[in-house]
Amino acid sequence: MKVLIVKTSSMGDVIHTFPAVEDAVRNRPDISFDWCVEEPFAGIVALHPAIGAIHKVAVRRWRKRLFDGGTWREMSGLRRALRASRYDLVIDAQGLLKSALVAIQAGAPIAGFDRASAREPSATLFYQRKYAAPRDLHAIERTRRLFGLALGYQPDLSALESGIVPPAGALRGVEGKTAFLLHGTSREDKKWPAEDWIGTARELADRQFTPVVTWSNEAEKKVAEVIADAVPKTVLVAKSPLADVAAILGRSTLVIGADTGLTHLASAFGLPTVAIFLATEPGLTGPRGKFASTLLAPAGGKVTPAEVVAEAERLLARRAISPLVGENGFSRS
Repeated sequence: MKVLIVKTSSMGDVIHTFPAVEDAVRNRPDISFDWCVEEPFAGIVALHPAIGAIHKVAVRRWRKRLFDGGTWREMSGLRRALRASRYDLVIDAQGLLKSALVAIQAGAPIAGFDRASAREPSATLFYQRKYAAPRDLHAIERTRRLFGLALGYQPDLSALESGIVPPAGALRGVEGKTAFLLHGTSREDKKWPAEDWIGTARELADRQFTPVVTWSNEAEKKVAEVIADAVPKTVLVAKSPLADVAAILGRSTLVIGADTGLTHLASAFGLPTVAIFLATEPGLTGPRGKFASTLLAPAGGKVTPAEVVAEAERLLARRAISPLVGENGFSRS
């Protein structure tokens, strides 16, 4: 059986789909999976060894250039590639009108959330098979239920595995424990103040960690440079391809991040991960994992560096490593 997964974006949403893929691989070894995703996240999808062909879409870019001949050629090329693959089933794991319109290009039956479960009920007009997954469940659990219902098995929701491993690569010239500080995020109200990142970096440096920061745009670059200037032990990684950042991230001892896709990736790698949520509710979309934890700012309050570092120590202790004794990281289970 050949199945196409449609989950085009965002990075966090893509990562939240990996446990469902892992369930399916274990329960239905007769199925092969391909994936349709926005082009910036193709490298993230490639981290799962069970995914075969990766079809890239550029819905955001196509919308801006809808009357451009190149746009129509790209869309036609996608349709031809999907039809030529002859899928037995398409699973629209996104539940949006845009994802449904991508899914129908494959010319195969489409499975997705039912009207009460889909994020945009209009998407269900294009589905032949519709399944309930309550919207008050975490996105990971909703997707696992959808895959199980569509493919005929009962997922073991007591276990959570992403099935992904970091790509090859490492942070050169740095030995010992590293703490990747993911300060960048898409919305201003999600951003933790630079002074709090500096305070956290100082506390970690005092505990023999090497803080690591990077950036993807000019605004993030300024924050990264401020942190690195204030805490000289900090390693500033220049703007890099996502695969390179994922490789460095995946070999970190500890990750502390805002509500951003790379924070979800860290938890999916099984790393001790502290997520700082300031303006969004983590209950439905926050990082999940045995070594992941979310600190939510109280109404009218804030999350402090001391709280973040204390939570990081708790997670590291759970992995039987104390951040105070100078050990060089940990081995993954």
